[in-house]
Amino acid sequence: MRTAVGLVLVCGVLIAPISAQDGAASGADASGADASSSSDVATPPAEMDPVDAARAAGVKLLVDLRPEDVLEAAKHGPAGEDTPLPAPEVMSGTIRRGVDFLRQAQQEDGSWGGWNNPAPWDEFWSNPYTHKSWIMATTGLVSMALLEEPASAEGDAALRRGVTYILEVEIPKRPSDWDVDNTWGLIYGLQALSEVLARPDRQSVFTGSGDPAAFRAALTERCTRFVEELAKYQTPTGGWGYYDFETLAERPSWATSFQTAVGLIALLQGQAVGIEVPQEMIVAARDALLRCRLPNGAYSYSVDAVPYMGMEWIDNVKGSLSRIQVCNLALVLVGEDSVTRRDLRTGLDRFFEHHRFLDVARKKPVPHEAYYLNSGYFYFFGHYYAARILELLDPADQIVYAARLAREVTKTQETDGSMWDYPFNSYDRPYGTAFGVMTLHRTMAVTRTDVPLQR
Repeated sequence: MRTAVGLVLVCGVLIAPISAQDGAASGADASGADASSSSDVATPPAEMDPVDAARAAGVKLLVDLRPEDVLEAAKHGPAGEDTPLPAPEVMSGTIRRGVDFLRQAQQEDGSWGGWNNPAPWDEFWSNPYTHKSWIMATTGLVSMALLEEPASAEGDAALRRGVTYILEVEIPKRPSDWDVDNTWGLIYGLQALSEVLARPDRQSVFTGSGDPAAFRAALTERCTRFVEELAKYQTPTGGWGYYDFETLAERPSWATSFQTAVGLIALLQGQAVGIEVPQEMIVAARDALLRCRLPNGAYSYSVDAVPYMGMEWIDNVKGSLSRIQVCNLALVLVGEDSVTRRDLRTGLDRFFEHHRFLDVARKKPVPHEAYYLNSGYFYFFGHYYAARILELLDPADQIVYAARLAREVTKTQETDGSMWDYPFNSYDRPYGTAFGVMTLHRTMAVTRTDVPLQR
């Protein structure tokens, strides 16, 4: 549905001008001539159509570029693949500015994100419970990011307010018969509070001189509720999704590989800190991911009995770059020994080999409008879970990938310190920045190598 609503904007998107400063290949046109340096182009008359005026002025329009020109342009300029690898001080500065942005973006009630600042097509999302679910998910992600920061008065205050919001606000409800976006809030709410439970060294931030046992009991109770709600929305195929157009039943029928993966990761993190998780939930989610795993190393978008493998379909490796990382990670964490370290390295190799498809999609306003149906919101999601993969590799392999991963994040930071990949009400900058900051932390200090993997 979101794709259908957004398609009306495609014509407007495709005539957006690009220049050398915006990532075009050094301002050159398809023949190699420098379009921006021509001195004998007449000034267009004021009444000329804006598109014709841009062409007359020598501006290269996206609609005029061949697909191979667009992909080549993604390699160059301030956001291209040839951007220099960042120095450690650049990475730490990016983290600092990102955290400053997150503190300033917090709402009065302690949450992050909201339904304000909608784009024209965001009016479709008018159900308040959809937004309550997204606010919960965004607040969970930002709280996870702040939990990884060193203790500070301002940072601790923001973290405390965020976690209090997750603990006290209403559990996300299913917005409608077809809209199951509450699953996002359940998953990232569970993961955030599980990570708080796993950090007894930080719990004084929340309790002060109060009773730590009572605080842990409150965390446990809320996590248990999240698990119970996730059990209601686990599909017959074993996964989780956020829409249900087919059956509109109480138990949804559609699931995606990537939400199943993050759901499984959250359940495992909850289980690790003592939350009771039915084993059948974990087994069903694992089996769903295994069915999504394709022979070429990609993961199908949906949990289907028989995935469709079109030449330029989303289930191609180039449309699966971000899903590969999160699905591989979830299967490793659940103990699936068929995913080896070689598989993890291959997934990262493909992530960087084809990274330009994520670059091209970033900031595109219409879901799945880019090559291989990539969406802008795949970007930071994929980089964060790629960084989680780093923690599972040998130190020598970590070095190979860490700086390259950091480059793809640091190059995206805006002047206000935020990072974003898809225009999305007021959720885009908080969730993008949270994912970006957590990614950079792992690229600067990748230390975990205690998970047993097969070579």
